[in-house]
Amino acid sequence: MNNVLELLPYFLLMFVRMTSFFLVAPLFSTRGLPARFKIGLAFFLTLVAFSASMEEVPILLDEYYLFLIIKELFVGVALGFTATLMLYAVQVAGAFIDFQMGFALANVMDPQTGAQVPLMGHFKYTLALLFLLIVDGHHLMLDGVMKSFQLVPVEIISFSLENGEVSEFITTLFLQMFMIAMQMALPIVGALFLVDVALGILAKTVPQLNIFAVGFPLKIFAGFIMIILAMPVFFYVLQNLFEKMIVSMSELIKLLGA
Repeated sequence: MNNVLELLPYFLLMFVRMTSFFLVAPLFSTRGLPARFKIGLAFFLTLVAFSASMEEVPILLDEYYLFLIIKELFVGVALGFTATLMLYAVQVAGAFIDFQMGFALANVMDPQTGAQVPLMGHFKYTLALLFLLIVDGHHLMLDGVMKSFQLVPVEIISFSLENGEVSEFITTLFLQMFMIAMQMALPIVGALFLVDVALGILAKTVPQLNIFAVGFPLKIFAGFIMIILAMPVFFYVLQNLFEKMIVSMSELIKLLGA
C-alpha cells in the first residue's frame, strides 16, 4: 500500500499530460464529447501507460512538483497543438476556396471552438475528421502520446532546447501547413481564376450583359463542380497530411527528449 502511495504522484503527472493533450487534440477536444468521457478516457489510458512502464520512479511532493506539473501541461498541449495545427490546413484551404467562390462573408459557427469558420473550410474539416477516424489516425495520435512517456520522462524537469531547434521546428510546421493548404485549394482556385478571366473577356465583348448577375451564380456552380471533381485529390493530400501530422508529433517528442 505504501508503495502505491509513493507512485501516486508519478501517475498524476502522467494523467496531467494525457488530459492536457485532450484539451487541444483533434477529435478529443470536440465540445460534443462530455467532459466525464474525456476525463475517464484519459484516466484509463494513463493507467495503461503507467502499468506498461517498468521504470516508475517515486516522486516527492516537494517544491519541484509544481514545475513538473507545468512541464507536463506544456508537453501535452504542445503535442495536441502540433496535431491540430496540421489539421487546420484544411480550413485554410477552405478559406482560399471561399474567397474565390464569393463565400468569404458566409461564415458558419464552429461548434468545437465557438468561432466563425469558412463555409467550405468547415465542410472539408468535417470530412477530414471522418477520414481521420476511418484510417485510425486517432489511434496513431494516442500511440504518439504513449511513446512520449518513454522519450520525455515525467520525472525530468529540463528540456533540450538548444540551437533554436524547437523554434525552427515550429516555423517549418507553419510553412508545411500553408503548403498543404495550397495543394488542397490550388485545383479549385485555379479553375475559378480561369472563370474570372472568361467573365472579364465576356464583359469586354458584351458590355450589355450584367456580369455581376451572371458571374456569382456561375462561379458558385463551377466551384461546386470542381469540389466534386477534385475530391480524390483532396483525400490523397489528406492522407499525406495525416502522415505529416504523426511525423511532426514524433519529431517534437524527439526534440523535447533529446
